[in-house]
Amino acid sequence: MNPAETPLALYVHWPFCVSKCPYCDFNSHVRDGVDQQAWRTALLNDLAHEAAVLPGRTLGSIFFGGGTPSLMPPETTAAIIDAASKAWTFTDDIEITLEANPSSVEAARFADIAAAGVNRVSLGLQALDDAALKFLGRAHGVAEGLAALDTAQAAFDRVSFDLIYARPDQALADWEAELRRALSFGTEHLSLYQLTIEPGTRFATEAAAGRIIIPDGDRGADLFEATRAITAAAGLPAYEISNHARLGSESRHNLVYWRYQDYAGIGPGAHGRRGGLATVRRKKPENFLAAVERNQHGMELEDPLTPETRATEALLMGLRLREGVDLARIARLGETTIPELIDLPALERLATQGLARRDGDRLLVTEAGTLLLDAILPIVVKISTQPSS
Repeated sequence: MNPAETPLALYVHWPFCVSKCPYCDFNSHVRDGVDQQAWRTALLNDLAHEAAVLPGRTLGSIFFGGGTPSLMPPETTAAIIDAASKAWTFTDDIEITLEANPSSVEAARFADIAAAGVNRVSLGLQALDDAALKFLGRAHGVAEGLAALDTAQAAFDRVSFDLIYARPDQALADWEAELRRALSFGTEHLSLYQLTIEPGTRFATEAAAGRIIIPDGDRGADLFEATRAITAAAGLPAYEISNHARLGSESRHNLVYWRYQDYAGIGPGAHGRRGGLATVRRKKPENFLAAVERNQHGMELEDPLTPETRATEALLMGLRLREGVDLARIARLGETTIPELIDLPALERLATQGLARRDGDRLLVTEAGTLLLDAILPIVVKISTQPSS
């Protein structure tokens, strides 16, 4: 299928947070003051640049990420949605998601955010335990977070929330109880992430000093398998390694990434993939603003992707999905053949072990193989499995 025949996705990055979480390596920044008018103008100009190079497309999703986009004035959110609607044709069921902190201050904006056109919110609850929230550097407590969840469910058609597990000293039984409580709130999508120590974060410093010890591989595997079993039994099976949803409630925007379809990215540090090009915006907020003022866009890099890189990225992203990948499509992206793309004898051996399966042109990693995905990729994929930067 021609990429232009699939709906485009738009990612909008809002880089500001009230505080920096100790585990976070995202492009987020704390600033004493933000010139809201300047930022609205800059984002709209950056959007206009993408619209000019992607004319005539249909837009299937918009995702406001960060940072903390619920700190963005609803007027700015509305202006961006309106500009996108003028630039592209919206699908009838367009998904417009905004990430939000579950604080009472931000929850008070939810009605205005919904009025701006957002129809899906992703709440960063992160834990249902006050001590764990304090450890994770979160400003909210459980009661405030659950009150925000109630407000979100009243304001938006679709609500997802995040939890972080595999925290230090977290017992399996405690996580199972926390997850079952999370499932009782009736949301149709959950993002459940194992705590990882990312370079450059405060947790990385703490871990290097021995003050933080996260569960080892065996304990992490136990927690992961329990997560998959409990969510599946509740009707929210994993459709991607860390994402769980009822059938039909998957994140349409994130599926564009994992299915390796076109998406435009605007705002500081935002990445895009469109028409065989990789795009990257300037990362530091001040540098982004200066670039937009100078050039009418925040672009730092716009590089053609080699066929091998496109095939590599499509495999790395797609094999995270329960549905797997279309090998014929990826071979076309890589300008190669399936036997040149995949080590078929190695795949057959993995299949006999119950770790992978090929049905015609579709390749998928099985439930048993998901935990071993990082080990499976270099065994079965002939081309380089190092993603493009």
